[in-house]
Amino acid sequence: MTAKAFSNARERLFGRHIEALTRETERALAQTGFDRLLIHSGHSRPRFQDDNHPPFRAHPYFVHWLPLPQQADSLLEIAPGARPRLWLCSPDDYWHAAPPEPEGWWAEHFEVESVAEPEAWLHALAERRASALIGDRADFTTLGEHAELDPPALLQQLDEARTLKTDWQIACMAEANRRALAGHRAAAEAFAGGGSELDIHLAYLAAAGADSESMPYNNIVALNEHCAVLHYQRREAARPDGHRSFLIDAGADVYGLAADVTRTHAAGPGLFADLVAAMDELQQRLAARMQTGRSYVDLHFEAHRGVADLLHRFGVCRMTIDAMLEAGLTRTFLPHGLGHFLGVQVHDVAGRVAPDGCALPPPKGHAALRLTRRLESGNVLTVEPGLYFIPSLLAELRDSPLSAQVDWDVVDELLPFGGVRIEDNVVVAPETPRNLTREAEAG
Repeated sequence: MTAKAFSNARERLFGRHIEALTRETERALAQTGFDRLLIHSGHSRPRFQDDNHPPFRAHPYFVHWLPLPQQADSLLEIAPGARPRLWLCSPDDYWHAAPPEPEGWWAEHFEVESVAEPEAWLHALAERRASALIGDRADFTTLGEHAELDPPALLQQLDEARTLKTDWQIACMAEANRRALAGHRAAAEAFAGGGSELDIHLAYLAAAGADSESMPYNNIVALNEHCAVLHYQRREAARPDGHRSFLIDAGADVYGLAADVTRTHAAGPGLFADLVAAMDELQQRLAARMQTGRSYVDLHFEAHRGVADLLHRFGVCRMTIDAMLEAGLTRTFLPHGLGHFLGVQVHDVAGRVAPDGCALPPPKGHAALRLTRRLESGNVLTVEPGLYFIPSLLAELRDSPLSAQVDWDVVDELLPFGGVRIEDNVVVAPETPRNLTREAEAG
């Protein structure tokens, strides 16, 4: 679906999305004994001892229903047999711009009442009905006699429903990937032109049509050794003495649904460029395996087998693949998980919980794995294998009995490049998964 087709289909897809959410929520309410559900969008708070507020993002349960990720102090009510009701807060405030007016394509599915302050909907909490309220306890010092805050049994059912994306949500994430890939292309050009991390970041935002506050997460824009810092959070304005490698993990947001994409680039031909190409091949093989019924834990172990193969092929380690896996050596070079669920949260809900609500902890030695379930059609997730040269982890390996199996000259050659990660966003399907990122990359 092109950007124009997405715009044309927006109303139809969103209407079906609301119909599906209504059915799911009514069923969950009946099973947990509630008459209605209230969802708060959240309240912005200043930083400690300050009157300046960090960027606000509405609670994910609210954004799951409404394309309003920056809407504060509003309340949504879902009750069986009635149109969902939204109290939309639009303060009379000359210090800040007012929220956008409701747009017909989404507002027609709700009873919308504009209010100037949240106190205008507090009476809804006092109604004598068995009510579930989703929100931050700090926002509700007095809940009322009939409102239960964040009931676990109901949240578990709502979270489980969120693991299967509607056509609306998938279309939004596909559009978010298109915007993200426009940013990635501009970032690659800025890197090739010798830009600093800040230069590259600004080029990304301009091409993606976004600012930092509207991004689903803080862009990771790393040059050279910084590529070894998994969640590198700085963006240096000074250009380094030379450009060797570049890793960018950056997405986009469309109506509250996220893209989460990573690409790695080499400044020129050589061993690291060959490693990047090999990692891309491994990543594509793994992405093609995101099929209904597969265990994501098994796929994570397949990623480690692939990394062991790369370590052997590129001369980093003299051990056999099976011996590396048995010794846990690959965890030095791939310390994170293969990926995670994606949706209105970048690390979306229920990744380590079975459909019945039982915990599914990650396997021993792989605590960073965020998704441990068996895959279902309609899951949307990331596939992001990597291979890094992280000084602290390499120091542990150098001091271990496995040190003699490592060619430290090869490690030292690759150390200044930091590492490589490739990440796509994939929709699980019975046979051929849909790779939203590669679709966008193909134009």
